[in-house]
Amino acid sequence: MKTIVAVRKLWRLDSKLWRGPFRPALAALKGPPHIDLLRSAILVAAIASVAAQPPSPSSAGQGRQGRGSTGSGQGRDMRPRGADPLVLDDHAGFDSIFDGKTLNGWDGDPSLWRVENGTIVGESTEQNPVKQNTFLIWRGGEPKDFELKVEFRMNSTNSGIQIRSVQLPPGPDIGKWVMKGYQADIDFANQFTGQIYEERGRGFLAMRGQTVYVPDNGRPKVIGNLQQSADELKAVIKTNDWNQVHIIARGNTIIQILNGAVTSIVVDDDSKNRVLSGLLGFQMHVGPPMKVEFRNIWLRRL
Repeated sequence: MKTIVAVRKLWRLDSKLWRGPFRPALAALKGPPHIDLLRSAILVAAIASVAAQPPSPSSAGQGRQGRGSTGSGQGRDMRPRGADPLVLDDHAGFDSIFDGKTLNGWDGDPSLWRVENGTIVGESTEQNPVKQNTFLIWRGGEPKDFELKVEFRMNSTNSGIQIRSVQLPPGPDIGKWVMKGYQADIDFANQFTGQIYEERGRGFLAMRGQTVYVPDNGRPKVIGNLQQSADELKAVIKTNDWNQVHIIARGNTIIQILNGAVTSIVVDDDSKNRVLSGLLGFQMHVGPPMKVEFRNIWLRRL
């Protein structure tokens, strides 16, 4: 009985082999029925023998290739994997919008803003306090899609980097240099540094460590947390030292990167309240006397 079953299996295999790549070999062995079985057995043995053999060196890189393969059979490590590494001071394609010597192209309260040692300085004192949030406004245009890189240092209170903003008309309750719009928030205590805020608008849009979606006519919704928590990102911020803010604004998306770490992302589909182009500026906030400095200000239009 076992012999009959084995014969039947060989016969079925023989039929399959006739429809496969071994057809020429089978045709060469064509003979009486009892030879057919022998032929099948021989071919099965041959196939098993080939499958058991390790690939030759010349064919090791052929067929399926791993990620990063160059196609020459040299494996994964023959070319760089993924994107190029992070370079904080990469300014290729950027234009400097601060000459390091004057406030040419900038507009703000001259009693608060000045240039000193190659930096823009905003400073208030007990004798000359900030009575209302005031801004230094860049007059070189109203960028739409862009990248902005800025280094900042501060010793007190609160500040921010305005993007896609408007200047409000002065009035009885509004000073001459007042802005409304998206802000990369900065504060000395680093409670808010790294978040995306909207000055005189919808307020907190994305806290540090959050990716937020703002639906049309709806409230902001957290749709994901970044790889690092808010506290881990806080540890990236340097106190009383220089930090780099890198902002990417493209379409309805704003990404804030601080010292190379992504701190917040907003995708804004609120057609009534969002703004897709506007002014750039720096903030001085009401509060105790403060000094905030900005340098290495680079803009790249996308």
